[in-house]
Amino acid sequence: MTAPHTDPERPLDVLRDGAVQLVDPRSWPLAVRVVVVTILLSILALLTVGAYLSSVIADGLYEQRRDRVLEESVEVRAELVETLTQVSAGTSTQQQDAVNAFVQATGGQAGGDRREVALIPVETTGTVFPVSSSDRTLFDAVDPEFSSTVATDPDAISWRSIGRQNNDGGVDPALLVGTRVIVPGSGSYDLYLVYSMQEEQQTLAFVQRVILGGGAVLLGLIVGIAVVVARLVTTPLKRAALAAEKLADGDLTSRMEVAGADELARVGESFNDMAASLEQKVVDLTELSRLQQRFVADVSHELRTPLTTIRMASAVLDSRREELPTDLQRTAELLAAQVQRFEVLLADLLEISRFDAGAAALEAHREDLDALVTRALENAEPLAEARGCTLDVHLAGEGMDAVVDGRRVDRVLRNLLTNAIEHGAGQPVLVQTAADEDAVAVVVQDWGHGISPENARRVFDRFWRADPSRARTLGGTGLGLSISVEDTHLHGGWLQAWGREGEGAVFRLTLPRRPGSELTRSPLRLERSFDRATAGGRMSATPTGELEIGPDVLPDLSDETTVPDRTGGAR
Repeated sequence: MTAPHTDPERPLDVLRDGAVQLVDPRSWPLAVRVVVVTILLSILALLTVGAYLSSVIADGLYEQRRDRVLEESVEVRAELVETLTQVSAGTSTQQQDAVNAFVQATGGQAGGDRREVALIPVETTGTVFPVSSSDRTLFDAVDPEFSSTVATDPDAISWRSIGRQNNDGGVDPALLVGTRVIVPGSGSYDLYLVYSMQEEQQTLAFVQRVILGGGAVLLGLIVGIAVVVARLVTTPLKRAALAAEKLADGDLTSRMEVAGADELARVGESFNDMAASLEQKVVDLTELSRLQQRFVADVSHELRTPLTTIRMASAVLDSRREELPTDLQRTAELLAAQVQRFEVLLADLLEISRFDAGAAALEAHREDLDALVTRALENAEPLAEARGCTLDVHLAGEGMDAVVDGRRVDRVLRNLLTNAIEHGAGQPVLVQTAADEDAVAVVVQDWGHGISPENARRVFDRFWRADPSRARTLGGTGLGLSISVEDTHLHGGWLQAWGREGEGAVFRLTLPRRPGSELTRSPLRLERSFDRATAGGRMSATPTGELEIGPDVLPDLSDETTVPDRTGGAR
């Protein structure tokens, strides 16, 4: 007995396949895919809309604040010109105090916003005012490039966005405004103002939080809607799948619940119509099959009586064949052979009708499969001798006991041996037996015409022949292998075929030690080499009909696990 193979990489393959199915969206349930796709598309849409709204609101806040800042800057410039004009006749101390008071008054809070002011003399004709600023750090924001821009057009107001460091170490957005002020009799001055945009930034951050929170709430609602929609779509589909599974299992009364008049309801109605039509067709076919089986059985029984008369007449003619003229002797001989063939055909038809009617039953007893094989070989010896065929037999010798119906197993073995000898083209026929804890097996291998792997699945069909043009020397009925498969199935066993065209064919019979036990493997390999050099002879039937015993030199071919298909062919 050989232990079945174990693959150490199989758990890894299972994990890998599971990971692939988890990652592959095509393996997900439809409802999950609908919800996931809805969530992804909704997130993309919300991000796009949110980004657009945030950008529009930010631009609006910025432009609104910029316009207000420019208006205030014009007002501050006018106030500065007025102040400088008023103190132009005063003392330098009065003028300096007026400028400092203006700078301090203009800086600080302006309309609720932080504003800083710096006044830098550029060109003077009278009293020279020193640099004055409400915040000394303001000069760090004024670079030569911006100063040259302000000096280029004295009547214009220049501006740009800057960042101002706050007390927390962060950077707040701000607007830097610059303009040149020319006062007759006093000279020219550059006026710089910085307006904080922290409130606008806070407003924008608040709006963004509102958009984000509203988007999250909206996404949750969309997910809930997607789940409801997915259930509305998948629930009828699940019902359809369940009904289809019941229908596939043989419940022809399975139907879908149909509600409404939408597309899913139309699918349900179409499914129910299809199921009803299928049920009716199955009923019709079942009745037709019953009538056909009854017809075959009735015809077989009715033909027995005239066949008996014909057989008796043929026997009389055959017994007195020597007394007949020469041309009639051959006719009597052919008549006897065809009557015998007709009897075999009727017997096979009756047996098939019993299988179709479910009337076949096992009469199982404990048997030695080697003994059954030996008996079948003795019956096949005359045919092997006539065909010049050598039988190479390799029996297990022990442990071949099984509870089987000896008559049916003997019929299977005779069919396999007869087919191998007939189609073996005079080449040797190998017969091998083996057993394990659960099953016993017999392999019959020939080196004749062979069969293709495709035809190996059809050799058990009724009346099927691989080559219809080939002459049948033994006049078989075409039902032998079909009956053999049914006999094997009664035991819960396998009857399988495999081969290569022009090289040979292999038939394997595997039976459980007790009828009805589930088979998982066979003690003998089905697919094997057609090199005759590997087949020695342990027991051979020579053309003289005598059995010869020789050493068993066959290789171990038992290490195989197979699963049969329903037709009995190898898979």
